[in-house]
Amino acid sequence: MSTLYWNYRKQGWILDGVPETREQALMIQTLGVSPRHVIVLSAPDTVLIERNLGKRIDPQTGEIYHTTFDWPPESEIQNRLIVPAGVSEGETARRLLEYHRDIVRILPSYPKILKVIPADQPCVDVFCQALTYVQTMHRSNAPFTPRVLLCGPMGSGKSLQAALLAQKYGLVNVCCGQLLKEAMADKSKYGEMIRPFLEKEMAVPDNIIMKVLRQRLDQQDCVERGWVLHGFPRDRDQARLMDGLGYKPNRVFFLNVPFDSIIERLTLRRTDPVTGERYHLMYKPPPTVEIQARLLQSPKDSEEQIKLRTDLFYRNSAELEEFYGRAITVNGDQDLYTVFEYIESGIINPLPRKVP
Repeated sequence: MSTLYWNYRKQGWILDGVPETREQALMIQTLGVSPRHVIVLSAPDTVLIERNLGKRIDPQTGEIYHTTFDWPPESEIQNRLIVPAGVSEGETARRLLEYHRDIVRILPSYPKILKVIPADQPCVDVFCQALTYVQTMHRSNAPFTPRVLLCGPMGSGKSLQAALLAQKYGLVNVCCGQLLKEAMADKSKYGEMIRPFLEKEMAVPDNIIMKVLRQRLDQQDCVERGWVLHGFPRDRDQARLMDGLGYKPNRVFFLNVPFDSIIERLTLRRTDPVTGERYHLMYKPPPTVEIQARLLQSPKDSEEQIKLRTDLFYRNSAELEEFYGRAITVNGDQDLYTVFEYIESGIINPLPRKVP
């Protein structure tokens, strides 16, 4: 027994299946079993029910198969597969109800070492996120009030990463383009100044943008919780303007994505004019031929327009990176959660000191 305990202490361990209740969690802690990392795999109930109902078992070998994800090619095995005991929609729903009731009482036992990973994605992606997490050393999630700036060409994933940061860290998600549209819709004094430029699809002057941006960044939630800004500044002059007014990000990230990947991400986007649903011909294709036939492409998603805007970004990006000398460059041509892990690491960890 002592040898087994030593192996666990030396090599580490993975515990699965317990605790199932808060009482079990407290008992484990009382016994001195303290995990360094706790991972919760989360997926919608509909997905979990589908996965469970598709299970089949070979009564001869005990091998488990699935009607969708792991169906045996041999007809002989197919014919003898049976539904495991206890696998029904009602029973699965009952067990999920118990799980949801208990999990909310378990999670507070692990407040600073917990990570929720979406399990409704390829298993390789789930594994990579779990591995990245268990290899990290824990630091405070809020060593300072984050003021994060995300820079990158269109299609680099700034909006998505900003949303993930806002969700996890409670930051205020400030999209400059959306901010201008909201100001115009509110018919405020700034909105009336912005309207003629947006209606003619012209660039809004920097001084007007900055007035709208100041109004938002000075609000109490931004001051207290911090913010993640994207869409501005786009060049060094705008960065200087923002810096001169006292709005200085303490973390700056540049998302680099090859032009070919940007083209693939943007030119294949489509919108259903009937439902307003958005699709992507590669990543989220329409479910029927009828829907596909009526899809429309935004003029902004044409290859010509994308090239113009991408070239404009990269013409200014070198000076922008130079202005923000301690900016962190991230490869944005990866799985979105992998990119998020890199950004998150850059926020939590101290910035490297420059060697004189």
